[in-house]
Amino acid sequence: RERGNSWGRPSLTLRVLIFWDRLLAKHLGEPEIEFAAEYLKVAMSLPRKFQALVATEAGLGVEAFEFDDLDAGDVVVDVKYSALNFKDSLAANGNPGVARKLPLIPGIDAVGEVLESSDARYSVGQQVLVGHADFGTSHHGAMAELVRVPGEWVYPLPDGFDLRTTVAWGTAGFTAAQSVEKIVAHGVKPDDGEVLVTGATGGVGIFAVKLLAKLGYQVVASTGKQERYDWLTQNGACEILTRQDLDDLSGKPMLKSRWSAAVDTVGGNTLSTVLRSTVPYGCVTACGLVAGHDLSITVYPFILRGITLCGISSALVPRESRIRLWSNIAQQWSMDLDSIVNEISLNELPAAIDQISNGSIAGRTIIKM
Repeated sequence: RERGNSWGRPSLTLRVLIFWDRLLAKHLGEPEIEFAAEYLKVAMSLPRKFQALVATEAGLGVEAFEFDDLDAGDVVVDVKYSALNFKDSLAANGNPGVARKLPLIPGIDAVGEVLESSDARYSVGQQVLVGHADFGTSHHGAMAELVRVPGEWVYPLPDGFDLRTTVAWGTAGFTAAQSVEKIVAHGVKPDDGEVLVTGATGGVGIFAVKLLAKLGYQVVASTGKQERYDWLTQNGACEILTRQDLDDLSGKPMLKSRWSAAVDTVGGNTLSTVLRSTVPYGCVTACGLVAGHDLSITVYPFILRGITLCGISSALVPRESRIRLWSNIAQQWSMDLDSIVNEISLNELPAAIDQISNGSIAGRTIIKM
């Protein structure tokens, strides 16, 4: 059967047969033999090919992908949902700063059920979420029916969340939650004044708007999508600003102070404008660069107003801190997401990537496998 490849995955089949042989050779007891039989059953059930979105030098498309071509890992997950982030569009389009290899299956958010695990923390059938800095960049990622990853990249589902809710939050919601947590920890209170969210119709932005509003803050949202003004208001924004309102080109080192805090998701001159107009001892979080990666600003807002700029990097959050924040999201910050989530299929994903690349998507897009 190994020669004929009828079990679909030669390397795993050999591993299982060797394991079985060693168990028998040692005359182990009935429980161990039963375990080996279950392991063999899993090996035989794993598909040899599965559907995935694959980025190559020639382009992007959904195609059959060989299981043996997946990167090494301790855990195989049957993906039920993935999600679309701006970072995924960069990887899907072969951006060399994000896609560190081609061919590449992009995608940084995956949830599903464990099919195989050599990591004792995870059992077959367990529902999990997957995430890591290398996932979907240098290691084949989430936009596929199957993923194989190191056990350290796998996390149990937060208590109280199902698969769909978890992926709907995903990296975008987690990043927004990090930002809001920083603002709260900085001591900014709802009655301290207005809190600004830039790029408010994006995944991180709309989560920040909803979460800040849930916590009682007066949220001002900035967007370039006039057709989304009512939608932003319905999701918690008290006032809407245009992109131009936050694109000061005067060169002044400081502007009239307004924001008690801000969640900036776009970077560039927008971030510079926000920093120059934040109140004394205010807090600004930064997590994006769609408006540019350069930051032109003097030290005056920092040394004269004492403001704080907090960088947000979801990919590098330590494991224990990640588990703690996910628990906080599920237990204290859970929200109705129906108004901001759009569900699509894997075959619809290439078109959605084009849309997020040109800025025409709003809210959170999840992919049902």
